[in-house]
Amino acid sequence: MNYADARQVATALEKQGFRATSRSDDADVVILQTCTVRQQSEDKAYNKLRALWGQKKQNPDLTIAVMGCVVGVRGNAALEQEFPYVDVFMEPATDGAPLLAHLLQDDDQAIEAQETAWRHAVQDAFEPQDVILPVHEAGSITAPVAIVYGCSHACTFCIIPQKRGIERSRPIGAIVAEVRSLVAQGVKEVTLLGQIVDRYGYDVADGPDLADLLRQVNDVAGLERVRFLTSHPNYMSDRILEAVRDLPKVMPHIEIPVQAGDDDVLRNMKRGYTQAEFIRLTERIRAIVPDAAINGDVIVGFPGETDAQFEETVAVLQAVRHSKVHLARYSPRPGTVSERRMDDDVPDAVKRARFQRLEALQRQIQLEDNQAFIGRNTSVLVEERYKGRWRGRNPQNKLVFFDDDRDLKGTVVDVKIVHAGPYSMSGVLDLPKTDTATEPVSIPLAVL
Repeated sequence: MNYADARQVATALEKQGFRATSRSDDADVVILQTCTVRQQSEDKAYNKLRALWGQKKQNPDLTIAVMGCVVGVRGNAALEQEFPYVDVFMEPATDGAPLLAHLLQDDDQAIEAQETAWRHAVQDAFEPQDVILPVHEAGSITAPVAIVYGCSHACTFCIIPQKRGIERSRPIGAIVAEVRSLVAQGVKEVTLLGQIVDRYGYDVADGPDLADLLRQVNDVAGLERVRFLTSHPNYMSDRILEAVRDLPKVMPHIEIPVQAGDDDVLRNMKRGYTQAEFIRLTERIRAIVPDAAINGDVIVGFPGETDAQFEETVAVLQAVRHSKVHLARYSPRPGTVSERRMDDDVPDAVKRARFQRLEALQRQIQLEDNQAFIGRNTSVLVEERYKGRWRGRNPQNKLVFFDDDRDLKGTVVDVKIVHAGPYSMSGVLDLPKTDTATEPVSIPLAVL
């Protein structure tokens, strides 16, 4: 989501004549995109801001802007006081470029223009518009597209509702227009984004749902693949799963966090489901979409989590056998319910031990899951060369490497898997070589 927001600003500045540089020392404008989902991310942003103070002292004409969740939708007076040399603070999930543009104009009406820009920024982000990839992203094969801003669910550990505001769904027309614009620039795969993506349309009376949107995006000519993340177990409907099953461009790849396996911990997290309900959901996903990869998130060491409760999380991972799990050790985020009302009473050493145990378990599950592909063909959307080899992802979002001397970027090819580790697979291209080594090859999507 942060990437999608930053792309909007970069695009707008390039329309005004600016160009990206890889070195902040060479920049006239530095824009820092920030995240607060974990303390480490927030600390990294503050450290970068402090480092930029030295650059600002050497070059007083340098413009520094901060955007994203560190700023938040309510602003951040403390941040402005601590970093007075920052020229503009921009809220997340809005088009902050007008603010920055008026500041860079340096005219007498700048302040009034900034206020006007803010009033229109949120609405502008929802309107149909062409999206131009920044120059430094030209040739991108995949791109994110925000479809739901904010979140109204309010899990007790999560800072996102405070930082990104209430849930707001973009109109289908605006989303499809953005996808068409990206495809016209060579993008082959889009990932539809929302903090709770399967709640798309819930804030609109009698509005469309995610299944309706998937059908519209699936019809965009020239697009090869569609993904969406992150979902919530309570809103993963049969309509959505049937759309994944029936629409050829929608990939069988479901991101659906469990967060914990114990019912009391889940209740304290305010997740809204039980262990048994989550396991039944995964069984329903696999019944409707048999080849689906189920990815998830887990937090270890949530306040009050006992050894026995942690074992319930181990049991869930063993039962569900996720294709991938994003693991995190709990850290309190200031202002959240868990930070205000719950003691962070699980020692750090215990959190680390639990993390390492789940990491080892999941590594073995992923190894076995990937090794099941050995000897089989899988369709791969080729994204780029990496260390001399082509790499891309299959429908289940598994990373695949292979060798070939042709220009295959942006094509979908069949790869026979010959080796698999826990984090990637490698194989051989299942195509006869031709004399046109430099000609791009277009190959239809294979059905697994």
